[in-house]
Amino acid sequence: MFAEAPRLSRIHPSPSSVAAAKARELKQAGVHVLDLTVGEPDFDTPDNIKQAAIAAIERGDTKYTAVNGTPALRAAIIARLAHRTGVTYTDAEVTVGSGAKHVIFTALMATLAPGDEVVIPAPYWVSYPDMVLVNDGVPVVVPCPMSDDFKLTPARLRAALTGKTRWLILNVPSNPTGAVYTADELVGLAEVLEDFPAVDVLTDEIYDEVYLGKSGGCVSLVQAAPQLKDRVLLVNGVSKTYAMTGWRVGYCAGPAPIIAAMNKLQSHMTSCPSSISQAAAVEALTGDQSFVSASVEQYRARRDALVAGLAAIDGLQPVPGDGAFYVFVNCEGVIGRHTPDGTLIASDDDFVNYLLDSVHVGTITGSAYGLSPFFRVSFATSEETLAAAVQAISSAVDQLRK
Repeated sequence: MFAEAPRLSRIHPSPSSVAAAKARELKQAGVHVLDLTVGEPDFDTPDNIKQAAIAAIERGDTKYTAVNGTPALRAAIIARLAHRTGVTYTDAEVTVGSGAKHVIFTALMATLAPGDEVVIPAPYWVSYPDMVLVNDGVPVVVPCPMSDDFKLTPARLRAALTGKTRWLILNVPSNPTGAVYTADELVGLAEVLEDFPAVDVLTDEIYDEVYLGKSGGCVSLVQAAPQLKDRVLLVNGVSKTYAMTGWRVGYCAGPAPIIAAMNKLQSHMTSCPSSISQAAAVEALTGDQSFVSASVEQYRARRDALVAGLAAIDGLQPVPGDGAFYVFVNCEGVIGRHTPDGTLIASDDDFVNYLLDSVHVGTITGSAYGLSPFFRVSFATSEETLAAAVQAISSAVDQLRK
């Protein structure tokens, strides 16, 4: 008789996947849902990238590759990181996986011993704590309030670090808040880390090209504090930047011993990422980049319109971020109100469920990201959908009784 492995009792299904599935179920039932749950670009993969995949198929590049990816893709990754960060990695310091999520999971599996602590600033991407738990680690969640722009401060970092800390996870730009650390802020964190030489940093930079600030761009920890290079595992991929979520190619660069351990694991897990997707990823990283700047401009316009629309709704306070394609919305102002049928809105979970049930707008509760009372909306969808969603949310809030 089937019995679930005990380790699975520590974790729950991804809240974002659950929310997206609920929205899909309503759609399949014929309900018109304004779905703001999905964290993937609504744009199609650029044609030059698709053509590179077709060419790979036609020339027969459909076999296994090296566990750590093709030489061409590793070279493209090294060149991109040198251009983006000014830091040069060797071939032994780079590996490729089946998406950034897979890379992060493999890194934690390869390095965590039972009881190792992993510091995770909240709000966090929903999978970090569960990834740590299922790999025998202990997530140490550090709340980072709106008053600090949802960013980890040196003081909070120092208070969270112990002799058991193995990793600090940084997500820049952040999912769900879009927060981006400045170079000075990263230097401040690095100064604390220098007092804890046994702690490594996993920096998830999957949204680094989706920068919506007024000037400059995202700064990587290895760029701000190059002295920490041998303690930083930099994770990225092609999913968000190039609208390639389904192609499943992620990569990381970091200390050669960690990369070697990850490669050992991957040799038994997936053997290698898709050869065809890797060929497409080479073109994505080395080919025409005009799609990136064009899509970012559209994201910026969407963010600004969404923030303006939500800010006009009584009880909601959207917090615009400088990166990614999400807005984290403070909904404290509607907590304590009642729905038309008298149901109390006692939490952000209640409010998110109310929006989906009453006006069919799909969002994700802030509790899923470790910080309430907030909810996350994705603006990786059309302007028409966003405008209709704002109007529907406004209508739903108007119906609440104080």
